[in-house]
Amino acid sequence: MKTLAELQAIRDEMRSKIGIRHDESDNIRIVVGMATCGIAAGARPVLTAFTDEVAKRNLHNVTVAQTGCIGICQYEPVVEVFVPGKEKVTYVKMSPEKVAKIVSDHIVNGNPVTEYTIGANAK
Repeated sequence: MKTLAELQAIRDEMRSKIGIRHDESDNIRIVVGMATCGIAAGARPVLTAFTDEVAKRNLHNVTVAQTGCIGICQYEPVVEVFVPGKEKVTYVKMSPEKVAKIVSDHIVNGNPVTEYTIGANAK
């Protein structure tokens, strides 16, 4: 940005976007547990990996968010996926390396990756 005209163009573009409210009730939500136990177990790189993967795939109907304690510290990092009209899926012992498969299989194609879920990891 080098001129006042460029700054005004950016302002006008952002004003048009601010006025638009999208109905996010049909969005898929990916929620990463970011309490101290999650962060200590590596949740921050997992959150970053989900954000990057969703952006890379240009998925507009997906929201990546963070939350506090999910309550199952022994399984951290924990990620919950909420797809409208379906049951919540809880992924446990997450790592950045698992993210691409979850986004590809579950988020894009609708098939949860059961080997990463709490049911498969409960021992």
